[in-house]
Amino acid sequence: MNKTTDYQFDEAVDKITMALKTVGFGILTEIDMKATLKNKLNIDRRPYKILGACNPPFANEALSLEEKIGILLPCNVTVIQTERGNVDVSIMDPAVAMSVVNNPELENLASEVRKKLVTALDSI
Repeated sequence: MNKTTDYQFDEAVDKITMALKTVGFGILTEIDMKATLKNKLNIDRRPYKILGACNPPFANEALSLEEKIGILLPCNVTVIQTERGNVDVSIMDPAVAMSVVNNPELENLASEVRKKLVTALDSI
């Protein structure tokens, strides 16, 4: 699930963070790939962040249905400065991610989570 925006990079991070909050998701982790790769490998990259979004009630329900689902949590969101200067915001599709577990009980939950994430992405 992807949306290309004309926002500045930091503005896009703020916009998706607020949009996710509006639908019940908080950001648990924020990985600055640009800074990490510069620090570890002395490589310069365009701005690139990975946000770990979580909705605790959904996470709890998923864990109740499939204990090992934690390997797919939280929902990853990427914010990437493109070569053209705009910013791509992408969100992992939970329906696709949870399908690898092969637990039919997760399908309804994944669909509900997906709707919330699409709402957030569409709003920016």
